[in-house]
Amino acid sequence: MEASENYFSGNGQEISSDIQELEAPEGQLHLRFFVPSGDEFALPAMGIREVIQQPPDRIAPIPNASPLLLGTINFRGQVIWVADLGQFLGEDLALNTERPEIPVIAVEDQETILGLAIEAIGDIDWLDVDQLQMQSNVPDRMAQFVKGEWVLNKEEASEGLSAPKYLRLLDQIAILRSARWAA
Repeated sequence: MEASENYFSGNGQEISSDIQELEAPEGQLHLRFFVPSGDEFALPAMGIREVIQQPPDRIAPIPNASPLLLGTINFRGQVIWVADLGQFLGEDLALNTERPEIPVIAVEDQETILGLAIEAIGDIDWLDVDQLQMQSNVPDRMAQFVKGEWVLNKEEASEGLSAPKYLRLLDQIAILRSARWAA
């Protein structure tokens, strides 16, 4: 490999005019995802231990457990519960487990870990929590677990061009500590 003299010359101060200055992200980092109904939710990245793709045959069903629970998995040597997040939030539609892998979000609080099985992983985005609005039209069974929502298509919705599309922020600590697991 030949080295070009032009490549190594200079003091590093000369930066191409094509390179633009990076902007600092605004807000906090969140994981966006979908439940079986197609509704989109977000969780703060700081509360997520890991996101895994779990084969359904590796989720061990537990007899006489809550119908919200799919079973248990071995998560890095620790046995943790895996729950159908959509059904936990009050959806009628159960998660499709007849597929090669199920996305599971492992959330943690004070050494308690729970796997939340979802339909699909979305993006990881910087979301401005100052733009978070009070929740609207949230079913009662879901309300205690929703911190607020962002309207994704605010301009189109305000002009009547489309119905509002919401991204709801979930409270993983409220989910982990819910009495609903004992039912």
